[in-house]
Amino acid sequence: MKILVLNCGSSSIKYQLLDVEGKKSSTLLAKGQVERIGLSEGMLTHKPEGKEKFESNQPIPEHSVGINLILSALTDPNHGVIESLNEIGAAGHRVAHGGEFFSDSAIVNPTVKQQIESCFELAPLHNPPALKGIQSIEKLLPTIQQVAVFDTSFHSSMPRKNYLYALPYKYYDQMRIRKYGFHGTSHKYVAQKACAMTGLDFETSKIITCHIGNGASITAIKNGKSVDTSMGFTPVDGLMMGTRCGTIDPGVLLYIMEKEDISTSKANDVINKQSGLMGVSGVSSDMRDVITAANSGNECAQISLDMFCARVKHYVGAYFAQLEGADLIVFTGGIGENEAFLRYETLKGLECMGIEFDTKVNDSLKKGDDAIITTQSSKVKAVVACTDEELVIATDTYRLLRA
Repeated sequence: MKILVLNCGSSSIKYQLLDVEGKKSSTLLAKGQVERIGLSEGMLTHKPEGKEKFESNQPIPEHSVGINLILSALTDPNHGVIESLNEIGAAGHRVAHGGEFFSDSAIVNPTVKQQIESCFELAPLHNPPALKGIQSIEKLLPTIQQVAVFDTSFHSSMPRKNYLYALPYKYYDQMRIRKYGFHGTSHKYVAQKACAMTGLDFETSKIITCHIGNGASITAIKNGKSVDTSMGFTPVDGLMMGTRCGTIDPGVLLYIMEKEDISTSKANDVINKQSGLMGVSGVSSDMRDVITAANSGNECAQISLDMFCARVKHYVGAYFAQLEGADLIVFTGGIGENEAFLRYETLKGLECMGIEFDTKVNDSLKKGDDAIITTQSSKVKAVVACTDEELVIATDTYRLLRA
């Protein structure tokens, strides 16, 4: 079954077309991205497997126009990979927030669409474009089925003691204010992948997964279930990130708002877009730029790196305690997969937890490598496992439609 995977952002659409033959067999046919939707000059970048990359620039006023461009690229005589749109058997969509509605992915129907819309307030930047993507496929490919895959669904297994906040209970009861967690698709995928690499059973293991990119979160997994995760009601909670502050004393935000007389909108901007690596270093939200600046003697850049690593280590230690030990620690995401120093700083000094780090293997890894970065005698294994969220969406789509 050929499955079109769509990840719709507020002004962009990432996509892949995969030929899925079973739970463990799939072939990537093409991938690409539509950017600058709603601006005067949009861009399509299309990369078919085995062919040259294709780019085009034109106005893309809204998402259905962007998806139409994707479908045209996939069937183009020169850079297409299918002869007809009839070859597309289904569409799978990444949806950031499923609230308390979804503990698994779901075949799209009117009720599912209504529930996605009801979470707009919880994910105003992510859920509206996801629903636009679903509606666009309904319009352009009305005969195919669609599946929504939720970032939050894997974390629906968290116990109440971990997802509730110590606020008056009425805020949960009336507004559903609680920890939801994100990156669930990635956390589950890399945990299963790392178990296969190390010979562990996902259903009986204690695993700490570190999805570290521009957005970052850490999850504690026990017996195949998420029991806690660092992101909360929104993706700003938990770790320090590219531009997000992560966990702070809420009194700090109230103090800044009062002293600078700023609105909630401005305060939201501060914690989501002006903080993290960008805010502390004053250089960039990109880890590579911050490392370059630190190596050139920029003190603030070095401080931001030290803070970043310390917070990752903090959560690894906290979840080790919560799980009462761990069998496996997994690093993934753009930073987790590619920055050896982060993995070293996180695991350095944790011999007391049964971790014997293999510095030589860690330092020798190249982009795209999966590897075990602890010694053979290490009681706790640590692994670098590259994530593939689009593949998870495609296989989940296949699983539900075949069932």
